[in-house]
Amino acid sequence: MTEAEGVRLQKVLAAAGIASRRASEILIDEGRVEVNGQVVAEQGRRVDPAKDTIRVDGIRVPPPRRHQYFVLNKPRGVVSTMDDPEGRRTLADYLPRKSQRLFHVGRLDTETEGLILLTNDGEFAHRMAHPKFEVPKTYLAEVAGVVEPRTLRRLEKGLRLDDGPVKPDKVKIVTRAQNRTMLNITLHEGRNRIVRRMMDSVGHPVDRLARIRIGPVRLGQLPVGETRELSRDELGALLDLVGM
Repeated sequence: MTEAEGVRLQKVLAAAGIASRRASEILIDEGRVEVNGQVVAEQGRRVDPAKDTIRVDGIRVPPPRRHQYFVLNKPRGVVSTMDDPEGRRTLADYLPRKSQRLFHVGRLDTETEGLILLTNDGEFAHRMAHPKFEVPKTYLAEVAGVVEPRTLRRLEKGLRLDDGPVKPDKVKIVTRAQNRTMLNITLHEGRNRIVRRMMDSVGHPVDRLARIRIGPVRLGQLPVGETRELSRDELGALLDLVGM
């Protein structure tokens, strides 16, 4: 792309919903806009929004969306596939209206509920699932028994399971009552049933499990079975996280 080609930066910022064109010019004047790691010092800069990495106040502005990206609050009992030969409910039963052909990013086992990403961006899905990028995932687990501090230390130190070691990034007790404990558990890997197997190994089997966060994306108050689009900031942060 030559300097005469591309789109004016303030137009790109306005189209992304950052600010009006005039307000975007002020952001540029204030040195708050970067393109490919360099602060833009002049007005009239032209960019390729599909290729250039643009940030405002350090926050990634994602390129114009050629794909769709959704968050689904998967209900318990739903299979993490788009079809099932046994006739069970699948993710396809919860796709948003007017969505294109979507597929899921990673999986949740049938009895686990919560946050799962849906997209038609194959490269994004591949990178999100690849262990190399270590995307952190946070779960809310209700487990049997009262988890004592010594057990918490065992978890934090790391365990060895049948298929290798596992070391959570963080384990935090939320509540303890009536022989039940609620835990927040953050890991950056996604081996099959990893949270359930980890808690089984320390004698506190999981009664109920929900994924509540992937990287910067939080489940929040999204109702069970409902979807929403990823926000601009969420998508930008995820693209940064997986090096796109």
